[in-house]
Amino acid sequence: MKSEAQNLVTAANKFINAIDPGQRSSLLLPFDTDERYNFHYFPKSRKGIPLGALSAAQRQAAFELLNASLSEQGAKKTKDIIELEGILSEVEGRSPNNSYRDKGKYYLTIFGIPGEKTIWGWRLEGHHLSFNFSARDNKLVSGTPAFLGANPAVVQEGPHKGKQALKEETEAAYTLLHSLSTEQLKKTVFNEEAPADIITFVDRKASIERSVGISYAELSDQQKQLLLQLIRVYINRYTKTFADDMLKEIQQAGLDKLKFGWAGDTKAGIGHPHYYRIHGPTIIIEYDNTQNRGNHVHSVLRDLKNDFGGDLLLQHYKSSHKQ
Repeated sequence: MKSEAQNLVTAANKFINAIDPGQRSSLLLPFDTDERYNFHYFPKSRKGIPLGALSAAQRQAAFELLNASLSEQGAKKTKDIIELEGILSEVEGRSPNNSYRDKGKYYLTIFGIPGEKTIWGWRLEGHHLSFNFSARDNKLVSGTPAFLGANPAVVQEGPHKGKQALKEETEAAYTLLHSLSTEQLKKTVFNEEAPADIITFVDRKASIERSVGISYAELSDQQKQLLLQLIRVYINRYTKTFADDMLKEIQQAGLDKLKFGWAGDTKAGIGHPHYYRIHGPTIIIEYDNTQNRGNHVHSVLRDLKNDFGGDLLLQHYKSSHKQ
């Protein structure tokens, strides 16, 4: 049985081989290019090959690479967000030939040469979606920044009415919030108004100066489990091995150093803009639902040590490629 990493390398090379030689220059870039840090989640032109330019067989190979990089639920959420782009186009009343909202405008890029003894990575990115993967020595070492957004957060009408791509991210947070006592809420809610977007935005280095909210140590045992369940919603987007490693790093850095903060309305539902974040020594998780009257979610997971593979991985790559 192949390991997760071997499956990843196999899937990457299968996808590369499925791409016509003339297209590969768009797909393949060096690992040390600055483009690898070009992280965005809004509609724009991007490097790489868009899904819309792929044949059915090539598209299948692309999704096999996605499935090798994420858990089943992570891959499903990713595909749901791509499908939401078509729903959003309908909600906005765009004509069928309007390409601004386009499910085909999700771009794949591979950085470096996938192999069991190489440093390489790949990216899938488009509107409301960005996964940035890095691997070394047959092991996935980074899967962040990882951004998932949803507009509408809950589809209000039409054949997809009720669809909620990021339901877990929303409901798990409210379960924790509504378990807090009045005194605990005073520590948790740091602003009555939610910020207009995630604070870390598209910065290469994720950083938030103020560590706000209630600490893990100030929670009851049941509430501690609810906070860990919320964290798992984000890290369980990845394969089990990678998610377990990330959780272990969070634990080793000190669970008591984690803080859960909330801003905006504490009542659930559309019309109640809100924001939360989890901040610790190794991670920042942000969730913002303020646009479109609180029916438009932005969520992100940042690894403060290993975003984009981390500085050490890039140094190893450069030293191994010296002439």
